[in-house]
Amino acid sequence: MAERSQDAAFSSSERAAMRDLLAADRERTMSRVASLTRDWNDIVESSALVATDDEHDPEGSSTAFERAHIQSLLDQAATHLTGLDQALVRLRDGTYGLCEVCGRPIALERLKARPAATTCIACASTRR
Repeated sequence: MAERSQDAAFSSSERAAMRDLLAADRERTMSRVASLTRDWNDIVESSALVATDDEHDPEGSSTAFERAHIQSLLDQAATHLTGLDQALVRLRDGTYGLCEVCGRPIALERLKARPAATTCIACASTRR
């Protein structure tokens, strides 16, 4: 891919490559959500078959932990999916690759590593 200048928009080949990268990441995330949802449903279904008291059942805390763990992973995947969808909108409207804090271009290498990134490295490092 040709390197873009700091003031230039993406070339058509860069836009296409980023669109493909975002779409592939979105597909992987959707598959992950589906898999985690099946795991969640399996845990809920299996715990519904047995009358357990999480407080007194030695297996209850493990079930509660697994449910909480899967829910956390589902929440992370949903947040990532939202970020990808927003990135696709930015790509369509021409604002993709611009830092939401300073307005400068985000390095193409950063976008390849984190396609849904909304900040340049300099601004991301100051947000912590």
